[in-house]
Amino acid sequence: MSSTTQMFAHAARTLTRAARQRSLIGPTFRCPPRLSGVDRSVRRRPGGAVIAVRLRGRPWAAVLGDMIEGVIVVNDLSPPQATRLRTELWEVLGPAATGDETTQSQVA
Repeated sequence: MSSTTQMFAHAARTLTRAARQRSLIGPTFRCPPRLSGVDRSVRRRPGGAVIAVRLRGRPWAAVLGDMIEGVIVVNDLSPPQATRLRTELWEVLGPAATGDETTQSQVA
């Protein structure tokens, strides 16, 4: 995948699907957050939640980390469930965790 938007969309679909397969809330994702000066925000709504993540000027791994942590927060998980899910979600992302064949240092 070449564009940041495509990578973000792919990661969002993957994380939402993985959460739902585990009978958890599968949030929707958007970018950027409406709040200025934050990297991630969570908005709860009836039957779900929206996780907004800032992409610009951030390492791709930080963006994915915020997306994963958003899933943890939305589902109100605490250790050890949170730790288990965090690990599973990183594994599910697989190649998406590096952005593409070559690791991106920062998202443009």
